[in-house]
Amino acid sequence: MEKTTERVAWITGASRGIGRAITLRLSEAGFTVVASARSSNADAVVDKINAEGRKAVALSLDVTDAVSIPNVAKEAVEQFGRIDVLVNNAGIVRDQLLMRMKAEDWDAVLATNLTSVYGCCQSVLRTMMKQRSGRIINISSVVGQSGNPGQTNYSASKAGLIGFSKSLAREVASRGITVNVVAPGMIDTDMTAGIEGRAREMLLERIPMARLGLPDEVASVVCFLASHDASYITGQVVAVNGGLYM
Repeated sequence: MEKTTERVAWITGASRGIGRAITLRLSEAGFTVVASARSSNADAVVDKINAEGRKAVALSLDVTDAVSIPNVAKEAVEQFGRIDVLVNNAGIVRDQLLMRMKAEDWDAVLATNLTSVYGCCQSVLRTMMKQRSGRIINISSVVGQSGNPGQTNYSASKAGLIGFSKSLAREVASRGITVNVVAPGMIDTDMTAGIEGRAREMLLERIPMARLGLPDEVASVVCFLASHDASYITGQVVAVNGGLYM
């Protein structure tokens, strides 16, 4: 992949797991990165990037705060003059069977995983349209494609991302902006670390590649979609799931 120059990428949920891997890979590809997470959680990954001689800033963001989202986008543009890539990665789970699910757990997951994407995308579109270029990459999930018991809220939010992205892709394609989705399967992160014993064995039996994915394997796909090489790809869902769902 070619090294990019003077391009800026904004990543939400950048402090750990897949988000951290995406932030590091985009930085290695030459992007200036704006890493967002709650409080000062993104400071560590930003410090690592800056210590290696590349450029990154941490801008604190609670993606459920509708007022803060445009403020972060504005600050990024004021600092760097542009936003070329937006990666909507922030997400939470509040798993429970629907008959027992609390309304607040439904609302929290939809607000974090889906409504925030509306806010972040809307906040960068004017800048990207003026540039007549941009890459929006939304991180969905295999369960947004396949469904999963106990995750009606999470599956709904991740499936909603797919429909949202396809619609937005049609709206902005003529301005040189692409919108794509990456749908990871079971990835080796904090979210899957609690799956142990027989439950883990049963999970691996369902995956044709017989292993969990790595955050960097998701980050590689995001990095490609953010590159010039992906300039004619939009409205697509790229699954990174080891064959779990085909």
